[in-house]
Amino acid sequence: MENEKTFKTKTGYCHILPDKIILTRDGIIGNVAKVTVGNNISRILIIYGGLSIVLLYFAFTNYQDGKTFPAILFGAIGIFLIYGIFSSLNNSATPIIERNKIKSVNLKKAIFGLTRSRFEVKFEDENGKMKKRLIMLPGSMNKGQTETEKAIEIMTAENLLGRK
Repeated sequence: MENEKTFKTKTGYCHILPDKIILTRDGIIGNVAKVTVGNNISRILIIYGGLSIVLLYFAFTNYQDGKTFPAILFGAIGIFLIYGIFSSLNNSATPIIERNKIKSVNLKKAIFGLTRSRFEVKFEDENGKMKKRLIMLPGSMNKGQTETEKAIEIMTAENLLGRK
């Protein structure tokens, strides 16, 4: 594995090789992610779907009982989860991305205290479909700023960042 460049992610490490990107999971957070998501996000989307149905049911029953505020609250959260499901349908949890299949890599900077920095890698999967893989970087409690700078340097040096 010569010419390998590595940076820390939320759940493990990202290894940039000359022909592919490999994401590995490490530690407690990585093991939890491995169990809950695996290499496919359909399981988590099904859970979100079930939860949104329950929330919309509660919204409906509260509306029938004349309780407006809980109905609006449950309805809004249920609709938000449904929106999240549809916006995540083309996401992927694949641990290996062939570099010749990558169409673009963009950096989304963190909003301090609310979100963490991430790379959005758009690529073509083995079936020829366009997918998006999020590479979540460490948060502010885990040296997020320095790790993000290191990741940006590596992605820029490998001519991946900003690639269209």
